[in-house]
Amino acid sequence: MTTVSPTPETTPVTPTLSSSAPAPATGQSPPPSMRLRELAFGAACAAAVRAAARLGVADALGDAPASAEELARAVGTEPVPLRRLLRALCCYGIFDERADGTFVHTEMSRLLREDDPNSLRYISLWCTEPWTWEVWPRLEDAVRTGSSVFPETFGKGFFDYLHEDAGESAQVFNRAMTTSSMQSARDVAELLDLTGVSSVADIGGGQGHVLASLLEKHPTLRGTLMDLPGVVARADARLRDEGALADRVRIVAGDCREEIPVDVDLYIIKNILEWDDESTRRALGNVVAAARPGARVVVIENLVDDTPSMRFTTAMDLLLLLNVGGAKHTRESLLGRVSEAGLRVGEVRPVNAYLHAFECLVP
Repeated sequence: MTTVSPTPETTPVTPTLSSSAPAPATGQSPPPSMRLRELAFGAACAAAVRAAARLGVADALGDAPASAEELARAVGTEPVPLRRLLRALCCYGIFDERADGTFVHTEMSRLLREDDPNSLRYISLWCTEPWTWEVWPRLEDAVRTGSSVFPETFGKGFFDYLHEDAGESAQVFNRAMTTSSMQSARDVAELLDLTGVSSVADIGGGQGHVLASLLEKHPTLRGTLMDLPGVVARADARLRDEGALADRVRIVAGDCREEIPVDVDLYIIKNILEWDDESTRRALGNVVAAARPGARVVVIENLVDDTPSMRFTTAMDLLLLLNVGGAKHTRESLLGRVSEAGLRVGEVRPVNAYLHAFECLVP
């Protein structure tokens, strides 16, 4: 893919249009009837974000303004429909159209670049994968039954389908989870006070990005990464044999809903308590069974009543219902699950705009 380079024709000479501004005549928000129409067409916005991510438009647009024709040459599309796509995205603050008809980046459009340190390209793709367009129309059925519609729609469970029939989607899932984990790992490492902690375990920790960040910040800390065999086989290179942190890491392949054979000072459980209630109870119960009295347990989750990110987390909550019959937690429901497991709950703190950390102790 070719990145559009600055040219005399694309040098900034005109002011930027305010494409994200409310109704221009009055400065007021759209009336409810128009807002509802916009929301009913929400699939168009999601599809536009997906198209831009798949085409690599954000990667092709550099620091200088570029015309639709220039961008079309760079990404291999027709210029007129690409201009239509860009104008639709500009309405949401994703790219901006200038008075001379060229387009420039906004803070949101830069997040669709693959090289942005806070990139959301793969998250955007994951939320709009082909199977999502099959299950969203069946939300009514899921709400009626309280169960996943995935087996009936695709003839098998979600993860079986993903890995057996949708290999490209599985790769997008892995990239999205890796990106999200790496970004939040830094926030978790900054948040946690590890005074008096010599050993930590990341339970269901995926590839171990949180653990790696903690070990890098605390040179005397020892860590354990536990997750399913196929997951830990792809652990962060820093944690594997010959990795920079390998001499301070133990990698355990297993299912935390079955057993947690780990004895440490601090257990971290991040974004895995989204299954059915029984699986959540078993995972928390196994932590309590494995931990010594006085051990710390930090549960980190998205909350559906977490004000800064409610539109995102409630959408993910509904998608979990559709694909696996799971759910995001409210603060109250998570406090209930943790307390029922026998943990003593202390402070609840925001990790970032999307996550909260529940500090707990084993009695």
